[in-house]
Amino acid sequence: MSKSTARAKPPSGATASATRRVAMLAYPDTQVLDVMGPLEVFSRTSRLLKDTGRRRDDSYAVEILGVARGMFRTSSGLRIHADHRYDEAGSGIDTLLVAGGRGTDRYCRDARLLAWIRRQSRSVRRLASICTGAFLLAEAGLLEGRRATTHWASCGEFAARYPNVRLEPDTLYVREGSLYTSAGVTAGMDLALAMVEEDHGREVALATARQLVMYLCRPGGQSQFSAQLSVQLAEPEPLRDLQAWIVEHPRADLSVPALARRAAMSPRNFARVFTREVGMTPARFVTSVRVEAARRLLEDTSQPLETICEASGLGNLESMRRAFLRRVGVAPGQYRQRFARFPSAARRSAPHYSERRAP
Repeated sequence: MSKSTARAKPPSGATASATRRVAMLAYPDTQVLDVMGPLEVFSRTSRLLKDTGRRRDDSYAVEILGVARGMFRTSSGLRIHADHRYDEAGSGIDTLLVAGGRGTDRYCRDARLLAWIRRQSRSVRRLASICTGAFLLAEAGLLEGRRATTHWASCGEFAARYPNVRLEPDTLYVREGSLYTSAGVTAGMDLALAMVEEDHGREVALATARQLVMYLCRPGGQSQFSAQLSVQLAEPEPLRDLQAWIVEHPRADLSVPALARRAAMSPRNFARVFTREVGMTPARFVTSVRVEAARRLLEDTSQPLETICEASGLGNLESMRRAFLRRVGVAPGQYRQRFARFPSAARRSAPHYSERRAP
């Protein structure tokens, strides 16, 4: 990892006049991809800028800050090297990233580290957490009253510990002013690409994404995972079988009364038991399944949006648009433009007038 010689931080909103210093805070038992994934995005961008003849001061200098200088072991057993101890980093950090991992709990109790993060939040241009690094930002008091996200498997614990944080459990990353939080592991690379796009525009970010064989850019509001992975399977076999049937029949009548009949239960008891066993209401589960079905059709087919509405059970274009904005963060036509495997389908799905309206 290269070390930066830049020490001055540009004023908020200004174009940097020196190499941007990107520092990753890591610690023993951190998740190695939380560290290396985002740093590789910034490092690869710098190489691309150099290759295209851009000014050197448009690039990034990346480094790792540790709780101690030198080598330490990550949760996978691999060892990485910290360029500096965090309290030796000095001033001039442009973007500070905080990694997550199994070691997060231990360092959430480190008062000196939390105080340092708070101080840095007042001087860096951007402060971001990757995965469960959001716990460190929350412990430092930086997320109170703000929107945030973290790894889906830690959302329950996070919500219980930090009830005043407006947790968004089903998004890839969230920006709140100069504070950013991302979901788990590879979502940190999506966040880093979004930052590159902020700094250098879409063309540079796209070139970096191509080099890394990544999508550009999964929108921050896109779901962390598919509906089939995002919920627990019910313990009772009849409900578990019903969940599988719902996934296979998204266009069927999936109202509570209809599902209760299939489960041989009263509607009221069915709704209560389903919510308890699955962790969400039947209506929310059905919407997740239908949005997932529509996403697959938007990505893999050239079918018109009206046909996809019917096939996925989402009804009409307006109801599909609203469901996508709530669950995915973008409208169906915009989603297809970013992710369709068939360019002709993406062109035909330029946003309808209804997709440009506020939700």
